[in-house]
This record gives sequence, structure tokens and C-alpha cells, in this order.
Amino acid sequence: MADDLFKALADPTRRTILDELAEKSGQTLFEICSRLSMKHQLGLSRQAVSQHLAVLEGAGLVETRREGRYKFHDLNTVPLRRITERWLVPDAHRSEGSIP
Repeated sequence: MADDLFKALADPTRRTILDELAEKSGQTLFEICSRLSMKHQLGLSRQAVSQHLAVLEGAGLVETRREGRYKFHDLNTVPLRRITERWLVPDAHRSEGSIP
């Protein structure tokens, strides 16, 4: 799972998509494409953005939900929290004299 997460985060376009979803969750593919084009001057096809979203969804960073004919994309920060807890939150099980 961590490998998928780091692979997803390695691409700057995917990080930009995550930034956009953090700013406004629940966007459709059309909205994401529009924001990428207008705010970031990224001229990506809908198919390219869809492929990026699939990688992000596979890593657990994006969740989708359908309402009628629309598919909405939401940021899921749980995988990021797991990584943070893994390396950044002090481990209660460490002994006092061990290396942090």
C-alpha cells in the first residue's frame, strides 16, 4: 500500500489534483479538468486526468461517489495519516533509551 501511495504522490500533476480536491472536495471530472486548465495552465485531456484520478484512487487518496449520472471525487487523507503516524508520531512502544 505504501508503494502505491508514494507512486501516486511522485507525480506533480497528481499532487496538483490533490491540492484542488483539498481546496474543494466533491468535484466532477469536468470541474477538475477546468480547474487544472484555468488555475494551473495544465492542458490535459479528460482521459489523462481520469487516468491520474485512477492512480490516486488506487492508492486510496481519492474516493468516488455517484449521484445520478455524475461521479464526484473526494480527497481521502487516511493514507497520509498512516504514513505520518508510521514515521512522525512518537511510538509509545519505544524504550526511553532507544534512538528516536
